[in-house]
Amino acid sequence: MEKGSAAVAEDRRGQRPSRGGSGAGRGSSSAGGRSGSDSRGGQRGDSRGGSSRSSDSRGRSGGRPTSGGKSSGGKPSGGKRAERSQERGFRGRSEQAPRTADQAAYDGPDLPEHITGAELDRGVRAQLKGLPEKLAARVARHLAAAGAFIDEDPELAYRHALAARARASRIAVVREAAGETAYAAGHYAEALAELRAAKRMNGATDYLPIMADCHRALGNPEQAIKLAKSPSVANFSSEAKAEMTLVEAGARRDMGQLDAALRTLELAPLTSKSRQAWVVRLRYAYADTLEAAGRETDALSWFHRTHAIDSEELTDSAERAEALERRQS
Repeated sequence: MEKGSAAVAEDRRGQRPSRGGSGAGRGSSSAGGRSGSDSRGGQRGDSRGGSSRSSDSRGRSGGRPTSGGKSSGGKPSGGKRAERSQERGFRGRSEQAPRTADQAAYDGPDLPEHITGAELDRGVRAQLKGLPEKLAARVARHLAAAGAFIDEDPELAYRHALAARARASRIAVVREAAGETAYAAGHYAEALAELRAAKRMNGATDYLPIMADCHRALGNPEQAIKLAKSPSVANFSSEAKAEMTLVEAGARRDMGQLDAALRTLELAPLTSKSRQAWVVRLRYAYADTLEAAGRETDALSWFHRTHAIDSEELTDSAERAEALERRQS
């Protein structure tokens, strides 16, 4: 199989399966803004560390220590106690304990000033209304930041989503954002867990293509195929159905079932007159699988048909076709 054929078999490393119009993972949707409340240190301890009693320089004995620096009762004098208390106070300021991993996750990355949370879809903001006002605002900003960074820096987007989850883990759209950004960053086990949680909360099924692809990434193609056969897939939009088809075909290829992968793709609308990205990707996957199966003439034809509608150059179909032509000449 040519080097380029891995692009489809590993679909998750290229373009993420979409969620059929739900729009999560973008600035105006769920991953486009789940976030938390008060900035950092919402659970931070007293940074001062010292005792408030340190200001009393006289102590309880009235500042009249007996010989040896002790009061008549045999205890350190008030002056000594004050000095030690002051030392503890200064130590607390200069040697503050470092943040734990959980505290750092709660703090989250710094929020860009231009991200306000207003970038979120109205439906997402509505889910945050049950939170206190300041908390909702913080969560919204982290969610919006997650949506803003998910394509250019998915790991940063994931950290923003985790900061939102730390503050509002019982809100479905927050768990959805954590799942989608985890998926984009390649944390497939975490993505699967978060999307399962979101599905339990709101009953949505449009996460299924991403969940199925997570199973593929984790080495469980059988589970991916099982999700692809879910009855709810029949009600998906054309785009979401195409995404599930791509994942199922990839899972079949993972299992060495090239003929089954071809049959899966042949049931999809490969000849659709639409030039949308999902049609481009279906055709490319079909051409790639044909080449993997040794049907190079058919593969060449479908690479050409892919290139004919790939105006945005989403694939390398032109290069793949040229390589096949050189091989056949």
